[in-house]
Formats: sequence, C-alpha cells, structure tokens
Amino acid sequence: MRASVAGCRMSVGALLNGLLVSVVAALLWKYSKLSEHATLLEEELHMTQQSQEVSQARIDYHVALQALQEHGTRMVCSGKMHTDRICRFDYLCYCSEAEEFVFFHSNSSVMLPNLGSRRFQPALLDLSSVEDHNTQYFNFLELPAAALKFMPKPVFVPDVTLILNRFNPDNLMHVFHDDLLPAFYTMQQYSDLNDEARLVFMEGWGEGPHFDLYRLLSSKQPLLKEQLRNFGKLMCFTKSYVGLSKMTTWYQYGFVQPQGPKANILVSGNEIRQFARALMEKMNITKVDEPERDGGSAEDEKEKEKKDEYIVVFSRSTTRLILNEAELIMALAQEFEMRVVTVSLEEQSFPSIVQVISGASMLVSMHGAQLITSLFLPRGAVVVELFPFAVNPEQYTPYKTLASLPGMDLHYVSWRNMKEENTVTHPDRPWEQGGIAHLEKDEQVRILASKDVPRHLCCRNPEWLFRIYQDTLVDIPSFLEVLKEAMKARPNLKKTKIPWNLKYLKVREVKYEVWIQEQGENTYMPYILPQQNYTFSENIKPFTTYLVWVRCIFSKNLLGPFADVLMCRT
Repeated sequence: MRASVAGCRMSVGALLNGLLVSVVAALLWKYSKLSEHATLLEEELHMTQQSQEVSQARIDYHVALQALQEHGTRMVCSGKMHTDRICRFDYLCYCSEAEEFVFFHSNSSVMLPNLGSRRFQPALLDLSSVEDHNTQYFNFLELPAAALKFMPKPVFVPDVTLILNRFNPDNLMHVFHDDLLPAFYTMQQYSDLNDEARLVFMEGWGEGPHFDLYRLLSSKQPLLKEQLRNFGKLMCFTKSYVGLSKMTTWYQYGFVQPQGPKANILVSGNEIRQFARALMEKMNITKVDEPERDGGSAEDEKEKEKKDEYIVVFSRSTTRLILNEAELIMALAQEFEMRVVTVSLEEQSFPSIVQVISGASMLVSMHGAQLITSLFLPRGAVVVELFPFAVNPEQYTPYKTLASLPGMDLHYVSWRNMKEENTVTHPDRPWEQGGIAHLEKDEQVRILASKDVPRHLCCRNPEWLFRIYQDTLVDIPSFLEVLKEAMKARPNLKKTKIPWNLKYLKVREVKYEVWIQEQGENTYMPYILPQQNYTFSENIKPFTTYLVWVRCIFSKNLLGPFADVLMCRT
C-alpha cells in the first residue's frame, strides 16, 4: 500500500514537472514570437523612415510590402518598338548592389507586352530620347515574389517617378534637346506625372553644371543613380514611368550616319515656344508687354521702337573665341543702329541670360551649345551662327533646323571664316579640346593641310575637333555682307504689331482686308490677306502715290464668316 502511494506521489511530481516545463516552453515560445514581431515592427519602422527620407510622402510600409509580396510587379507599355516605348510600372524595384532593375512575379503580375526573349533584342526600351543608342537601353531581371524573403528589406519610394537617362548633362544643347524638352512633354502625356512627380536619373553622371534646369521640371529634388545606394540595397518604386518621348527631338548626332536633321520631325515651333514659356515662368522671368500708346506721331513710335531693339552677342572666355569681339560689336551697332549686349555662360546666371535673350532682335554666336538659347528669342528675331575656318555650316545644322521649324518664326544666318590667316589653332591642347599632338605625324600634317572637314560620324573625329575649337578673327566686311544679303529675304526686324484689342477677344482666325487706290483714280484693288507681312508688287507702278486702307476681320468659330471687324492702324 505504501509502495502504491509512493508511486502515485512520484507520478504527480513528474506530471507537475512536465506541466512546468510545458508552461515555461510556451512562455519562451511566446516571448520569442513577441520578440520576433517586435524586431519585424522595428525593422518596418526603420524601413518606413528610410522610405520617408526618399520622399516626404507618407507610406504604410506593411501595406506596401504586402502588396509587393502578393501582387508582384505590374507593367503596361505603349509603343510597338523599343525606340518608341514608354512603360508604366507598379512596384518596379532596383537592386543597387547589382545595379539591376527587378520585376517580381506573382499570380497577379502583369507584363504587357510579354515579349519573352525578344525583350533583349536589343532592349525593352530606350532610357533616353536618343534613339537606339546601346548605352541607353533599359531592361530588368525577373524573380519570383517569394524571393523577397531572402533579399534585403525593400525601401519604398511613394512618389510617382519618371525614370530616365540624361544623355550628356554637361552640354547645354544636349540638356535641352535630349532631356528637358522630352521630359517636359513626357510629363504632359500622363496626368499623374505632375509637379509633384520625381525624376530619377539612371545614367550614372553627377549633377553637372546645369542641374538647376532639371529642378525646374518638378517641385521635388531629382534623384541620381549614385544616391539610390544611400537609401538601401533594394528600392521599390510604387508607381513609375520609364523612358522618354522622342517626339520633340529634331536632330540626330551622327552615330549611324553623319549628323543632321531627323528624317521625320514631329515637333513644331509652337510646342517649343510653349515649353520655353513654361521654363521662363519657373525661372520667374516675365516678358513685359508693350504698353498701349495714348497717341503720338509715327516718328515718335519708330524712335521708341528703335530704342527698344538690341542685339545679343554670346561671349566665350576659353575656347572658340571671337578674337576681335569688340570690333564685331562696334560694327553691328553701327550697321543696325542698335544697342549690342554681351552675355556669357561663364560669368552670368542662366536665368539672367534668358531674360536678355527673350527680348533681343538678333543673337550672334560662334557655333556651340549656347545657341540652344535661341528657343527663347521672340518671333521675328535673327539667329547668326559663326563657323571657324574649314567647318562647313551645311554639315552642322542643329540651330538652323531649330530656327527653321514651322512656328519658330526665326530668321537664320550663317557666316563662315574663309581666311586661314584669320584663325588660331591649338594643336597642343588635350584631344577633347581639339589637340592633335597625340596623333601620328603624318595624320597631324594631313589635318593641318586640310581646308574642309569631310563629313564624319560622331563623336571623336580629330579633324572636326581640331577645327571647331579654333579661335577666329571675324572678317568684318564679309560678315556684314553676308548678314545684309540674308536680311533682304526677311521681314522687318521690328516687332510684329497686332490690333491692340485682339488679346481681349476669343477668335479663331484673323485676316486683313486691304484696299489700294492709285491717287487720282476712282478704282480700288481689294485684297484679303492671312498674314501681317506682305509686299504688293502686282499692278503697282513705280514713282506713283497710292492710298491704302486696312482693317482686320476675324471669325469666332469654325463655321462663322469673317464678319466682325477690329480697327487696325494703317
């Protein structure tokens, strides 16, 4: 009996010990889970903080992570070829260590178009507006969403982003033609790429000298590729657009064939001028409208107009110098009886230069990237481009093409130095500034003897670089002769006048009714003209006085006749 009681006591003790161990194990397990949950919460909090370092926008990290894990990445693209494709992504990720974009697959993923292996022939899309350049291709790696368990915790970028490559941010022409204009109109295509969107530059360059211009496109600071490393090893963009529209570009740089205008130009001066106005507003530059006149003689008005007109000369301080710049300025002032103002990218802020150019009647400059500022010139202005010795203006025409676009309404003139004695070469400079000392002696001799740079491909042709970086003594007589001859084919330099009250009316189209009567005769010659500048030659007798009446007629709608009248000054 005692043995039985003792055994029972031992069984109860063992049971109690077992229960105690189970309770302790349960507590330890619960503590472990709580600790693990706390660690996860702490990690999520840290990742949320990192996400908010990228953007001021708040994000629910847990919700974003769950959306990525469950739905993966989604992609829908427009465009049939990699050269005209722009893609929208939800939860596109970037691994900064591997420098690769990542598409995470789940059962809810979307990939349109699903190109399979054709996605690498040669790429999904171009990251820049320069067409089919092998340094500008975009693609991504594919991973299952389950792989996220083994990867660093992602940092989420909650902003709508535009991901692109800048082509050459050190060169002002490339900044405008390849980056700013395409980005501006790409953002116009998609309503959520607004002023709150963020630009992400993936080409790997530093900020460059013109980074403030990129800041004008958005209220948020652009991100550079190198900066992405600072935010985490895996970054995920909750909503992004990748690629740039090429519709606003007008020039190709000679990668496949010698440089020249694009074969199919889709942009007009109207779109470029709208872009220029938008940028000027961002830079707080406003053009002062011509004040309404209370009266006064025609002579007084002409005198005031003359005082308002001026010529801008771009001055360079390091390369491609105009060696007799002061003499050139004096000749322009005397020939056109206008003020001449010099501007310099090295010495002045870009907004201050645009402010001056936006009111100029003429812009004169050596060939160079600074001539892209001609897009800020008023309608009717003249662009004068100077070329060094042995450089043919017909082979390098980005600014001529710009000035000639319908709707730009600029008059383009080129002058070429034809006198070898008026040039100063720099054969001992670095190759990128036209030096040729690194070349074989025979090649140096050939280049020095050449009188005309042959057509060539981009971008390191030593003969082209040698000649374009020359300094030039401008031959003033030949320069003025070329300029005066070109001016004969252009309308008057004076600013175009329109009826003063037209700006207050919503009209579709304006035409001009003109009546001409020979003095002493009873017959009239009536005309209806769509343009403001017109030279009458038919039935006009020399040394004869004519009376002329002009009035403006306009229509308010697509079907209405030209019946309403605006009073015009004759």
